[in-house]
Amino acid sequence: MSEPTKKALVPVLRFPEFRDAGDWNNVPLESLYSFKVTNSYSRDQLNYENGSVKNIHYGDIHTKYSTLFNIEKEVVPFINPSEALEKIKPECYCVEGDMIFADASEDLEDVGKSIEVINLNNEKLLSGLHTLLARQKDKKLIIGFGGYLFKSNRIRMQIKKESQGAKVLGISAGRLSNIEVAFPSDKKEQQKIVDCLSSIDELVTAQTRKVEALKAYKKGLMQQLFPTEGATVPKLRFPEFRDAGEWKIRELKDFITERNQIPSEKLPLYSLTIEDGVTPKTERYERSFLVKDEKDAYKLAGPNDFAYNPMNLRFGAIGRHYGCQNIALSKYYNIFYCDETVDSRFCEIYFKSGEMLTHYDDVATGSLIEKRRVHFSSFLKIKIVFPNLSEQQRIADCLSSIDDLITAQTQKLAELKAHKNGLMQQLFPAVDEVNG
Repeated sequence: MSEPTKKALVPVLRFPEFRDAGDWNNVPLESLYSFKVTNSYSRDQLNYENGSVKNIHYGDIHTKYSTLFNIEKEVVPFINPSEALEKIKPECYCVEGDMIFADASEDLEDVGKSIEVINLNNEKLLSGLHTLLARQKDKKLIIGFGGYLFKSNRIRMQIKKESQGAKVLGISAGRLSNIEVAFPSDKKEQQKIVDCLSSIDELVTAQTRKVEALKAYKKGLMQQLFPTEGATVPKLRFPEFRDAGEWKIRELKDFITERNQIPSEKLPLYSLTIEDGVTPKTERYERSFLVKDEKDAYKLAGPNDFAYNPMNLRFGAIGRHYGCQNIALSKYYNIFYCDETVDSRFCEIYFKSGEMLTHYDDVATGSLIEKRRVHFSSFLKIKIVFPNLSEQQRIADCLSSIDDLITAQTQKLAELKAHKNGLMQQLFPAVDEVNG
């Protein structure tokens, strides 16, 4: 019996001039990189005001820094001037082309997350707490290629397999050294890949700024359209309501009714998040529909009903159900609806405003800060100022139109990211080509 033919180690998508260039190289990481010593400075030993040496904290790799780290475009803390840096060897300072890995994460998807240093602008930079600093031995990879390479599915799958731990996952330099790294030997092909992906990153960055600008515009407009604390008229008012008088003080109980109803039929199961409000449960849940033996675990919510999480209301965990059918929500949420004297869209905007978050914090109870909750009885006693129904609707129309713009631009951003992810999967060899 003949041996099976070995699958060529090449990406699915290759630039025309390199389609006959042959297989990519495939070597252990340790043949390409050596690891340098990192420091263990905590956040308390860092500041954003002054110092001579900057420091990469692993938490910022997880949340802030771009794949290709350009120190001129990132906000990086200094090591406090009081810290002794004399014993740090010159080789431990970052150089352009270095890879920095976060060696710890509570999430498997982020374990071993990395950045590549592409520009230091002659500044001094160290790799800090819970990081691994890898430096090329023979410079077989151009600057910029490593950043994308270590984001590819083929390498990410290997890093996940090498990670260890229960609640907190970790990856060591030794285990990282074992992963196989595939790359084209021709640096021109590497450059083509970098140019392609970095151009999409630039589009993603520009689109992200557009979304953030719209959100900032909406926030500023809300501050003008709603009265400040203690005031009864807003700074900015639509012309037709400038002579409508002061907004009236109302208690929430005047127009809110609790819905405390157990579903009697199978209903779609929804959840509530601070970011997205009331949304369908994601596919990671084993069940997506209510079953009879679990009915006591859920409450019914109807179209236009509101839900809030008592534990997280002071952080903005409140939302409205936009759909036209009944749904099931966790029994731990408070469900309510508003009467016809108010506009539900206006209420939703108001209930998530900064002023309301302050009210929620004021009425929250509990001996431990992290366990403070807003009871429904306390929620109903909150007093706020309200305009007449017509002005509510006018404000809601205005802000909803901005929300529509934000939604459209956010969708465009998601499409750009999906396009990049699709390209990443095709520009690097597939996962099943890792040697067993």
